Amino acid sequence: MREIVFAGSGGQGVLTVGLIISDIAATEGLNVTWVPSYGSAMRGGTANCTVKYCAENYIYNPSQEQPDLLLAMNEPSLHMFLPIVAPGGTVLVGDTVTIPDDARQDVTYVHVNCTEIATSLGNPKGANVVMTGAVVKLMGDFTKEAAIAAMNHMFEKKGKSKFNESNAKAFDAGYNAVECLTNASCVR
Repeated sequence: MREIVFAGSGGQGVLTVGLIISDIAATEGLNVTWVPSYGSAMRGGTANCTVKYCAENYIYNPSQEQPDLLLAMNEPSLHMFLPIVAPGGTVLVGDTVTIPDDARQDVTYVHVNCTEIATSLGNPKGANVVMTGAVVKLMGDFTKEAAIAAMNHMFEKKGKSKFNESNAKAFDAGYNAVECLTNASCVR
């Protein structure tokens, strides 16, 4: 069983990242749940979702338990969800989040400059897709090619296929950003 919590402010696209990951898992034939939670305000309010996927027959509890990975797109989300991350888990943060000095030491922190990357690609609203690529790389459960194909298919179902090329570039940039963080020979 794999569990990921995606959290941020409304409008940052964290629910969409969760949908993309759940669609990738479903496309790969896995059992998957996506449970959203958001405040009354769409933009600026709180938003989070939990995605669980597995090859076993059942997901007995779709709610948050001990995520393997937390994507925190803002500091309130980091403070709210960091306590439930599984020991040895991963915390992925965006460029507006600062890890406090007294943060847990039993998890791995990964910082991706998603807004900067998305803006440099001419896709300033694509920071969440950059982070989708980072999540896929960090989890290691899906190939990059299968993930991009499933993501594009999800957007096609929503009538947004015109963004497939720019989304694929944003995804690839996030995937490669994590590769660069974990590969000392990577040239940035």
